[in-house]
Order: sequence, then structure tokens, then C-alpha cells
Amino acid sequence: MPNISRKGQRMPASPIRKLTPFADKAKLEGKTVYHLNIGQPDIETPAGMINAIKNIDFKVWAYTPSEGTLSYRKQLTKYYNKAGYNITPEDIIVTSGGSEAISITFMTCLDAGDEVIVPEPYYANYNGFASQNDVIVRPIMSYIENGFALPPISEFEKNITDRTRAIFICSPNNPTGYLYSREEMEALKALVLKHDLYLFADEAYREFCYGDQPFISPMHLDGLEDNVIIIDTVSKRYSACGARLGCIISKNRKFWEIAIKFAQARLSPGMVEQIAGEAAIDTPDEYFERVKSEYTTRRNTVVNALNRMEGVYCPNPGGAFYVMAQLPIDNSNKFCQWMLEEFSYENQTVMMAPATGFYSTPGAGLKEVRLAYVLNNDDLAKAMKCLEEALKVYPGRTVGREHLVVSSWH
Repeated sequence: MPNISRKGQRMPASPIRKLTPFADKAKLEGKTVYHLNIGQPDIETPAGMINAIKNIDFKVWAYTPSEGTLSYRKQLTKYYNKAGYNITPEDIIVTSGGSEAISITFMTCLDAGDEVIVPEPYYANYNGFASQNDVIVRPIMSYIENGFALPPISEFEKNITDRTRAIFICSPNNPTGYLYSREEMEALKALVLKHDLYLFADEAYREFCYGDQPFISPMHLDGLEDNVIIIDTVSKRYSACGARLGCIISKNRKFWEIAIKFAQARLSPGMVEQIAGEAAIDTPDEYFERVKSEYTTRRNTVVNALNRMEGVYCPNPGGAFYVMAQLPIDNSNKFCQWMLEEFSYENQTVMMAPATGFYSTPGAGLKEVRLAYVLNNDDLAKAMKCLEEALKVYPGRTVGREHLVVSSWH
């Protein structure tokens, strides 16, 4: 039998999806499973996107330009310039989802053995993209005690080597929900300029910011035109995860000239998706206002319920639709599997993502889980009750009260 590649054997499995067989078995046993493990919103996709697909009228389902159709890129330019990005259609490459945007960015900017620094915990699939491209991820630890704020710049400085090429951030963050402040973004700006690095920014959750703190993009900071690569997607913004439509934005012309060659190699993004994407740009602001209000309510339900549980601590996130919670447990991998295999409360259980999959540092995240508040408020309340009852009887519950006292985050 021919051998499988070493790269394939190194490729990490998704921590978000690896427990799916156990959830499927629980459902076959008649249990209700509340899926808080994955960021699949239940919010309806804007009607304009759906209607644009229903009203398609073409005779040939043709290739599109490798950089995306001009009409869609013009629409995207309207959206981003409304947010203060000051770009043109020539600064955009349309991709098949945010995932392809990350892959093309890595291939364009990084050689095998190059390093990218990422504050952890971070979106687990970054590891997969790094593995595909023989890139090394250098994690910088952030901590639940201060809500997973940006680590001190001194920690970044310690980890910069002669192979460091980029810093990769996600704001609002997946998995923590942390929203970087202007001061933190300015500190990153100074760092990447000092060391002549790229700043990759995953902005999938841009529209989901709560409270008074504004969203700050690297595109809002002067002097970073040659350093910033924005990675984006329609998946979360328009609750259109199945569309597989994203984009890369950069004012760096050399980056664009190289990235388009990788885009040409995969031919083109889908035509139907871009037709829907064009229509999405005309989604009224009221849609996002309603969605943000709904997510704010859901966030409050989950965070308040978690912090009422004995031994549990959960910081209040500033954006996205995830929380990271510390639980009084021995091992989050074991606990999340136990919830599906052995536990039920009123014939219900909860599927969560073990936080270990969002860290590179060995042993990190063993007492933490990520929960996505993407279900309706009633189901979230039931899921929280279920989790509370589970923690009372879990065999691996740690002894004593381990609640972190961080009053500014309550």
C-alpha cells in the first residue's frame, strides 16, 4: 500500500467537530443535544441574498474572474468604505470562504519554516492552514483572568526570531469574544512597523460588537498600508456559512500581484455565491441592529448563568458569539465527551468544544470550554441548566471552589 504523506499525518483534526460521532449517538438514543460547539448561527440569512439566488437568470454557469467579479468587488468596496477602509475594487481578491483567504495569504507571505505569531487561544483551524503550508505557529498566551486581552508587547518581542514574518489576530476574537481596543491596535502597529512584519487580521465577526467600545481595524490606522492583510467572510455576518464566500483585502500591490497567481491556480470563486454576496451588501442596517440585540441578550443569558454556577468563571466578551469558560473539571476533553456519552438531564445534554483545541501550549485549556451562543434564548437557558446539573455529578469535578475573582469582568 502506498504511503500517506507526512504532511497529511501531521494535519490536526478539528477540535470543533471531533466529538460529532458521540453527539450523533446521543441523538440516536433519543437525547436532545444542544449544539454550542460550533459557530453556526440560527439567525435567518437576509432575504435579499436568498431572493437573489431564486431570481438568477443565466444560460451558462460560467467561470468568474479569478479576483472575483467586478460588480461584486464594487459592492464590497461600498461596504468597507462605509466602515472607513478607503479601498478600491483593485484591493480585493474574492475567495471561496475565509478559509481560502487564509490559505492564499499564507502561501503568498510565508515560506516553509517561516513563523507567524498568534495570541492564544485562537481559531483552531489556523493550525491546519499552517500545517498545509509548512508554517510554524508561535503562540503567545492570553489569560482568562483579564478576559483574554492582548498579551504584553514584550511577550511578542521575546518570540520574534529571524524567521518571524507575521502576527495574526482575530478581533472580535474566536474563541474568546475579546474585542481589541484602539490602544492595543496601536501597540501592534508599532510592533509590526518596528520589525517589518505583516499583520494578518481575521475580521469575520466585525459586525458583532457589544457595548460602547468601537470596532477598530488595522485598516483604520495610518501607515500600515504595506503591512496589513484583511481576511473576511460572509459566513457569520449574513448567517451564510454554506455560501463559502470570503475575500482578502490589501493595499500592498506586490502582495496582490502574487496572491492573484494562487487565485488563478484555483480558477475562480463561485458565480452564484457572488450574486448572493452582491445582494447582501444592500442588507439594511436594521438587520444588523436586530441581530446584535439578539446576540447581546443571548450573551447575557449564557455569561450570567455560567457565573452563577459554583466553581465556574466566564469573562463577558466584547464581540463575536462565543464565550470561554473555566469549569471545575479535570479535563475538558473528557468532560465534553462524558456529557455526550454518559450524561443527560431530562433527556437533554450539551455539546461544547474543549478549549484544548484552541491552544498550542501543551496542557493549556484543560479546565476551559468554548460555547457558541448561537441558539435561541430558551434553548440556551435549558442548555445552561443542563450544564449546571452535569457539573454537580461529573466524576472528574475538581475539589473545592475554583472561581476566579476578577471583579472588573463580572
